[in-house]
Amino acid sequence: MTTITIEKTDTMPQLESIIQNDGSFFDLIIIGAGPAGLTAALYAGRARLKTLIIEKALIGGMAATTDRIENYPGFPEGISGMDLSHKFEEAVRKLEIPIYYGDVTTISRDRSIIIEGKKIKAKAIIIASGTETKKLGVEGEDRLRGRGISYCATCDGPFYRDKNIAVAGGGNSAVEEAIYLTRFAKKVSIIHRREKLRADKILVERALNDPKIFMIWDSIIEKIEGEKRVEALSLYNNATKIKTKIPMEGLFIYVGRTPNSSFAKEVVNTNKNGFIKTDQEMKTSVPGIFACGDVISKSLWQIVTATGEGAVAAESARKFIEEEYSDNAKKTITA
Repeated sequence: MTTITIEKTDTMPQLESIIQNDGSFFDLIIIGAGPAGLTAALYAGRARLKTLIIEKALIGGMAATTDRIENYPGFPEGISGMDLSHKFEEAVRKLEIPIYYGDVTTISRDRSIIIEGKKIKAKAIIIASGTETKKLGVEGEDRLRGRGISYCATCDGPFYRDKNIAVAGGGNSAVEEAIYLTRFAKKVSIIHRREKLRADKILVERALNDPKIFMIWDSIIEKIEGEKRVEALSLYNNATKIKTKIPMEGLFIYVGRTPNSSFAKEVVNTNKNGFIKTDQEMKTSVPGIFACGDVISKSLWQIVTATGEGAVAAESARKFIEEEYSDNAKKTITA
C-alpha cells in the first residue's frame, strides 16, 4: 500500500495548541476521519459536543483512494472518492471541529488516549479507524513493495501506462480497480483463487466485457519474482494442480482487509480477525467507548453503512455523556 505522509504545517492544528486552547479533555474524541468518523463528527458537532478528530493518514480513509463511487445515494452519475471525502470534510470544518494528524498508540478504559506521548481524556471515544489492505504474505511481496507492487490503483495507476499488470482478488475493490487500471495499462489480468468473482454483478459484467481485462481463474500467487522490480508471478492452479510462471510488470493486491484496531484490542472485545464487536447502538464492551465503520464486525463494508453507523455512534455517545455527566451525577474528568 502506498504510504501517505502528512507533513505538519503552521496551518494544521498542533497537539500542544489544541490542548492549550481547548483543554486536555474533550466531550468526545473520534479516532479516524473516514466516512464513519466524519459523519460521527458532524452529528456530534451539531449536538454541540466538544469534539476532537484524530486521523493518522488521509481524510476520507480508503474511500478517498477510490476512483469512482457509483452506489452512494444522491450521486446517480457517480462521484470520485476524493470528491465525496471533501464534501464530508467540508461539512465538519463548518462546525469548526479540529482535525489532528497523528497516530493513537493506546486507549484506556477510563476513556483516555495516548498520542505522541501525551495523554488526552474524553467523556466518550468513538473508534472509526477503518482498515488496511491485507498482504498476500508470499515471497517477494515485502521486498518489491513500491517497486511494482501496489495496494492503491488510484495512487499508482498512472505509473503503469502501456504495461502488462495484474490484480489479485475477486471482490468489489479488486474488480473496480482493475477497471480503473485499464485507463493506463495495456493489459490487466485479474487473478482469482476461485472460478467466480465475488463482486457485484454489474461490476463483473463490465470487467468481463472489457477487452483489456483477462481472467486467470482458480489460481493463487505463490511467489513474486524480480530483482529490482516485479518481473513475473509464479502461480498455482487449484483446479489443475499445475504451476506456471507468467511475465508481469506490476501487481495490485486486493485480497481483503485488516482492521486498524491494534491500539484497542486489549481494551474492547474483538472477533478472531480483530474487528471490534458492537451492539446495534455501536456500543463496545467498555462503557463510553463506541465503534463504527469498517473497523467493526459486520456483514457489509460500504460507505453508506459506515455513515449510518457513524450517526448512530455519535447519538449513542451523546446520550452516554448526558447520562453519565449530568449535573445530578456531579461527575468530572481531570486531566
